[in-house]
Amino acid sequence: MPMAAKAPAEDVQRVVAAALDLAFYRAVNPDLPPDIGPITHYCRYGWREGRDPAPWFSVRGYLDAHPDVRKARTEPFAHYLAKGRWEGREIVPSRHRTGYLRAAGWSTRQSVEPPIPNLSSARPPGPASGPLPSLGDQRAAVAREFDADFYLAANPDIGRSGMAPLDHFMAAGWREGRDPHPKFSMHDYLEANPDVVRAGLNPFAHFVLAGRHEGRAGRHDRGFRYDLIARMRSPGARIRDAALEARRIRPAPAGQLAGKLAAAHTELSQLHLTFSHDDYVAHMGGVQLCLRRESARVRGLGYDHLHLFPATPWPAVRADTETGQLGVLLNGTALGVFAAQAVADVLAQLRRGRDAASASLAIHSLTGHAVEETISVVRAAGLREGFFWLHDFGSLCAGVHLLRDDVEDCAAPPAESAACGVCAYGPHRARHQDAHRRLFEALALTVVAPASVTLDLWRSRADLPVAGARILPHARLVAHGAAMTQGDTDGGEGSPFRLAFLGMPTALKGWAVFRTLAEQFADDPRYDFVHLGGQADPRAPAAFHRIVLSEAEPEVMQNTLADLRVDAALIWPLCRETFSFTAYEAAAGGASVITWPDSGNVAAFVRDHDMGQVLADEAALTEAFTSGAVLKLARHRRAAQRHELVYSGMTGDLLADPSS
Repeated sequence: MPMAAKAPAEDVQRVVAAALDLAFYRAVNPDLPPDIGPITHYCRYGWREGRDPAPWFSVRGYLDAHPDVRKARTEPFAHYLAKGRWEGREIVPSRHRTGYLRAAGWSTRQSVEPPIPNLSSARPPGPASGPLPSLGDQRAAVAREFDADFYLAANPDIGRSGMAPLDHFMAAGWREGRDPHPKFSMHDYLEANPDVVRAGLNPFAHFVLAGRHEGRAGRHDRGFRYDLIARMRSPGARIRDAALEARRIRPAPAGQLAGKLAAAHTELSQLHLTFSHDDYVAHMGGVQLCLRRESARVRGLGYDHLHLFPATPWPAVRADTETGQLGVLLNGTALGVFAAQAVADVLAQLRRGRDAASASLAIHSLTGHAVEETISVVRAAGLREGFFWLHDFGSLCAGVHLLRDDVEDCAAPPAESAACGVCAYGPHRARHQDAHRRLFEALALTVVAPASVTLDLWRSRADLPVAGARILPHARLVAHGAAMTQGDTDGGEGSPFRLAFLGMPTALKGWAVFRTLAEQFADDPRYDFVHLGGQADPRAPAAFHRIVLSEAEPEVMQNTLADLRVDAALIWPLCRETFSFTAYEAAAGGASVITWPDSGNVAAFVRDHDMGQVLADEAALTEAFTSGAVLKLARHRRAAQRHELVYSGMTGDLLADPSS
């Protein structure tokens, strides 16, 4: 993508925004950066890169057919909409049209005649009925309530574009579903008001000028679980998307892998082979941190660490008939993308003459891998046994978090149960169960869980032939022997109770529960809300502190908790956490942990170590803040104690001391 692309003229962006097919543009361009909207991307970069804005319009076709437009370096889509169609200029469909329509389940026999919007009206959208306001009246009404600071915080690409926030919202932002105010939801308003959708109106303009006076709400109050279900993409659709993307990747030949291993001056004389769902170096998260620590530990034991992951992200185990390639890392360095057979061939060549006892295996996730390919690679390395980590419950269901429709704990009922019959993951559960059964039957795998509550649930639900079972926590707490610091003990009866959320603001981790609580008690002087993580949510009335864990600063989270004198962390995941680093980090920083029974090892950790409180549900949480009962968890009332977190070396610890 060119770094210095000129910002599109507002009139061009407005015309393009009226007809660009957002669903199509996102579907055929999976590489779109997450921090820029489709309309803005097309106007600044897309058309120059030959990306088509709709199934019925080919950018290159239009420019090839009309050399004068190409010579003038004019954006072709806006030219056609505003001028070319009236001149009778011909267009051709996008080369992606047929594939896109088939993937969406539509007939490809329909006419390619474009659904041209009516752009000739001099008046902009207004109320769904009655006289339409003038452009000036509409803009003035929106400007009075438009929150520019919020808009820029929620959409950092707008600030980089140089376009004024209000100008962007009026030209393109509202069509891209960008909210203009923290208390107004474009999605909610359009969903509740189909007349506004049919009329093609700017939802916020309609709300400000008419909707609110008619009793229409700017945001629904059905709760975040309703939103999760309403916006959930089916697992089948996500699997199809991954399969399409995987077929686009061209793997490098086996010789290139062998050459890179030779260049690294290693013949894998001692090999530690691992599998997971992604590149643990390029991404950050709990599993990735575990793999980084495992890699360092086995390297210290003299092993070369070869890590394999799906080159394309997948939401499920890959079927043996689905094409996929493997990304390869050697001791944390990327070697490229290869076919599984190429990896197996190279490993088979390198293991000749090597003692099989000098190799080890750890499977951290089978997601994105095809089981027969995985077995083939493992056997090519001369391995027949290894470890299988329970970072999630993917061995029980394609819904690896055991959440029915991503909102409610299901506890993995029998596959033939009525509960599975109504869950979106139900039709794909057999895919995961069958794949893991074949894996465990082919290899002697010892299951390793980071907590006893995780292993207990897995044992009660899984019926797999295991070689053994172990519990190895990812970290343990060691109390500091030193005296409490001033930062730990400051604060008293006159200080507000400070509640923190740790990590990325995702619904799965309980962010919506925290945000709702912060909104409800934002004006209550008894409470103060803070968010410590890598990305802010400008909708939440909470002070944001950017925290990014790294090998250089592994204790940054707990140190910040202590420095800010956080009284408690709300760790309220929707799913059963198999471990939860944030719970341990909260305790290490001297904060209590507030959670609920469905949180898996978080609740077990709180109960076993007396580290906070387990509340029955969200109603009980609200009541604890309303009554002030939660204040008993304040630092000064419980003599907060800091701890040191001692991290596990993961499979490296098991290799170093098999009896550990």
